[in-house]
Amino acid sequence: MLPLLDGLRLPTTKVLLTTETFVSRVLPPLACSFSTAFLVLLPRTQPVRIALWPITATLAFRAATSVDMSKGQPDLTFLNMQLQISMFCIAARALEWTVQAKPFVRMTRRSSTDVPKQNLVLDTIDLICNPRGCGWDWSQGLYIPPETHPTSSRLAFATSVLVSGLKHSFLCGALHSAVKSFSPDTFGSVDGGTIFDDSLPPHLRYLRSSIIATLCAFTIYSLLQAGYEITIVICVLIFRQHPDQWPPSFDSPWRATSLREFWSRRWHQWLRRTFIFFGGNPLYLLFGRVGGVMGPFLVSGFLHHLHVLPHDPSSEMWRMMLPFGMMGVGMVIERAVSGNKTGGWIGWMWTMCWMVLWGNVLVDGWARTGLLGSSSAFDNATPVRQPIERLVRTFDEYLYAISRKP
Repeated sequence: MLPLLDGLRLPTTKVLLTTETFVSRVLPPLACSFSTAFLVLLPRTQPVRIALWPITATLAFRAATSVDMSKGQPDLTFLNMQLQISMFCIAARALEWTVQAKPFVRMTRRSSTDVPKQNLVLDTIDLICNPRGCGWDWSQGLYIPPETHPTSSRLAFATSVLVSGLKHSFLCGALHSAVKSFSPDTFGSVDGGTIFDDSLPPHLRYLRSSIIATLCAFTIYSLLQAGYEITIVICVLIFRQHPDQWPPSFDSPWRATSLREFWSRRWHQWLRRTFIFFGGNPLYLLFGRVGGVMGPFLVSGFLHHLHVLPHDPSSEMWRMMLPFGMMGVGMVIERAVSGNKTGGWIGWMWTMCWMVLWGNVLVDGWARTGLLGSSSAFDNATPVRQPIERLVRTFDEYLYAISRKP
């Protein structure tokens, strides 16, 4: 009993990631998550899951706050960020599985030989690695974007996805280099700084910040796409999973003609169920439809606040909560004005203007923590990094030259 209590004791200092600390700090919450996912597939296991969740949450918090994956290097702080978000998701999803009364049912199974059959271990792995719930009975209402890659064979599918992944990797590195080049000594470094330059007149100041925010949006899109597509190639070619298990995550977000379309169909839905479970459902019970809309965005804002804490523990929560909360406000306004009929070029203009407006606030919050200045493997792999930096500097000099004209 004493060794168990020692394992649950919360640490007061951080330790570097080693094989030993991985086994003692990171592996236990992963094991608990796997156990809970396995149990939720079986009937009459809820009492065991209820007893297991506090242990899972404690171990996840312990791993998130005690392991230093950056090895003291500021440029690698994003690794601590990824660890904290992963541990939060482990505890959150384990709670979802804990309160589930009936076992989850996997509606579609694909084996390495494409013959449907039940395998609790494979189903458990799929449940853990499939946050959208594709093919599960609990993902009703989930929008799946149309497939754009050939599915005639695994090789054709994986080859097409690999080409797309390389393209998005290149775009991610190029766009991130462009963002950092706007101010290499402030928000382009790990020291951080604001994207709003007070030395420029308001119209040029917000033009510049809006360009930076838009570039950041496409950087994030490219980063998520590249990571997802590289994972697809590994799982399809090495683990022999079927292409149907890896549907697209995005559906051309820049084409959205309403905020509702953007957030419910065109942006990724990886944490949809978690946001609804923790925010949408509780606030719907308290405030009705408006609460159901606002809840998921407030939870998303809180999660993004956790996202920046490893970079700057003093970061103010409102810098994440406000822009995400205003996405919910925008959707409420949208429905009140036009119902579900928002669309066309007017709808596109409305959507993009609202996104850029509050995207400025969101990206400025990230920039102040030094998040935008973090290094990335894609940055160094970008062959056009120097031309991009020169282009951005030239554009910036042009803006400042305009501002000095009488």
